[in-house]
Amino acid sequence: QVQLVESGGGLVQPGGSLRLSCAASGSIFSINAMGWYRQALGKERELVARIHSGGSTNYADSVKGRFTISRDYAKNTVYLQMNSLKPEDTAVYYCNVGAWEAGTRNALDAWGQGTLVTVSS
Repeated sequence: QVQLVESGGGLVQPGGSLRLSCAASGSIFSINAMGWYRQALGKERELVARIHSGGSTNYADSVKGRFTISRDYAKNTVYLQMNSLKPEDTAVYYCNVGAWEAGTRNALDAWGQGTLVTVSS
């Protein structure tokens, strides 16, 4: 199993910045991809950004140029630097990790508990 611990959410004014972190631990052989999704009130969960094992990234069009995803391979941690935040970025942000389990080599798909980001003046 994989455990994810998220941090960094909070209240920020429009135009401000926040940095989210998500640390993965547990019975991990290797991690394939790490990413962030978000779900606003009354809306479906959507992909925000994802970083793959080779370092390639993909972003939602709505955050391109404002958000940056990065990964610390040694710490099994993924970050989301969010700049120029807008009220429409308000949502619960969830970390997602795809990994191979140590020993069994089973594929794992883990989700964090979610962290609330509120952009408001």
